[in-house]
Amino acid sequence: MSNRSGRAVTVRLSGSGVSVVFAENPVRVPGRTRADVPFTVRASGDRGGEIVARDQDGRRAAVPIRLRVGVAALSALTVEHVAVHGDRITYELVNRGTTPLVPRLAVHANGVFGPVLDRAPRTLPVRLAPGRRLRLTEPWRGRPALDAVDVRLTVTADGGARDTATASARFVPWGAVAGVAGAVAAGGALLLVRRHRRRTSGLAPESPRTEAELTGAVA
Repeated sequence: MSNRSGRAVTVRLSGSGVSVVFAENPVRVPGRTRADVPFTVRASGDRGGEIVARDQDGRRAAVPIRLRVGVAALSALTVEHVAVHGDRITYELVNRGTTPLVPRLAVHANGVFGPVLDRAPRTLPVRLAPGRRLRLTEPWRGRPALDAVDVRLTVTADGGARDTATASARFVPWGAVAGVAGAVAAGGALLLVRRHRRRTSGLAPESPRTEAELTGAVA
């Protein structure tokens, strides 16, 4: 960037059509000198844009740029933060590669007495761009009312991408448990009352007290 005038100018830089980060911005360029400003461009594919410079007087200059990204195609993804919330399973998918992915999901869950959920791989209605993170929900209607389960999610995509994550959950019908606990407590109280009654009924009756009053004269 050159300043051919005889006075210093302050130039503000920006990117148009591309994401650009400048090592210095704004830049002060003395008269009849030039300034070299390093910059970094971020892009996930081939694209065009321009770098725009504006000085304090509103004058504008633009330099076109054309990016051609020579990155090897890499298919990679991860499934993270798996959790069971009632009748749904939540999880996150992250594209760790350099190509867009259309993931496929398989769900399996084992309970105390064997499998309780087994869903074959199916294509999800999403397209995951490189670097993107997406939070998704898998419904689980008809889940066990009382069980301890281990849930496993397996995600795959074209190009050999594959990952697996697990989560554990405990299903307890707290309403029924509270009812049983109340019945047990009531039964215990009734038993204590009965025992108390038996103890009091077995006591010997108290003998009546007899008092005699003596009257007369003593010689």
